[in-house]
Amino acid sequence: MTAPVRFPRFFVTSPAPCPYLPGRSERKVFTELKGPHADSLNDALSRIGFRRSQTVAYRPSCLDCNACVSVRVVASEFTPSGTQKRMLKRNGDLIATVCRPWSTGEQFQLLQKYLGARHPEGGMTSMDEVDFADMVEHTPVTSYVVEYREPSADGVTPGRLVGACLTDRQCDGLSMIYSFYDPEHDSRAGLGTYIILDHIHKAQEMGLPYVYLGYWVEGSPRMQYKVRYRPMERLGRSGWERFSPEEQDKLIAAVVKNPDGHGKAGAGGRKDGVPSIAN
Repeated sequence: MTAPVRFPRFFVTSPAPCPYLPGRSERKVFTELKGPHADSLNDALSRIGFRRSQTVAYRPSCLDCNACVSVRVVASEFTPSGTQKRMLKRNGDLIATVCRPWSTGEQFQLLQKYLGARHPEGGMTSMDEVDFADMVEHTPVTSYVVEYREPSADGVTPGRLVGACLTDRQCDGLSMIYSFYDPEHDSRAGLGTYIILDHIHKAQEMGLPYVYLGYWVEGSPRMQYKVRYRPMERLGRSGWERFSPEEQDKLIAAVVKNPDGHGKAGAGGRKDGVPSIAN
């Protein structure tokens, strides 16, 4: 006799101010990830638009808005643009190390510098080292932190940490949960782009077809950087569908025209990937 299938229990948050579009409210549906099947549940939920935050999988469930759209890069078909090739060359000396999901003081200091420059009014600026440790270490699925360091003078000791990304390894791709980097580095503009490009390369090496970038929100300037990677798919009512080349051309042209996507966010001001579930 087979054991009964246990379906996850889902919950809905109370409405709260939207962090992406001023004047709107957001609501989420979420469930807990736990037990021996947490990886497979997370895989299944990610394919229908859920994201992970610590031991919770969530997705938007707003009453009057559907602007948040899950997007993923088709890594198996990705070819970098000319600008992206130059970004890869500029930062090609960085040493990427896949580390277990264990927080460090060095990572936390880099996160604080990143938040102070890019999300100064966001809720995450109040995080202390314990909060950061919870963010990184409380994971029931296959996760790791990818550290990006400059070469050291002696080639032996670890070099300067300039970027990091908390990443989930899924059955069909890599899910970039949260990335941060030195936004004021004099000679390494575009570190955020490089981290995404490196994850696409890692997915290709691992034979994984996708890199999940979270939610793209049309109309939110700080979310437009995600459309630069092609081919890209978005989750719609009929499943995953590819942006047409013409549509993506227009979206990329708009980003190039207004490249500063780091303006003030709406109320809450947090970055995609680390939600406040307890609303």
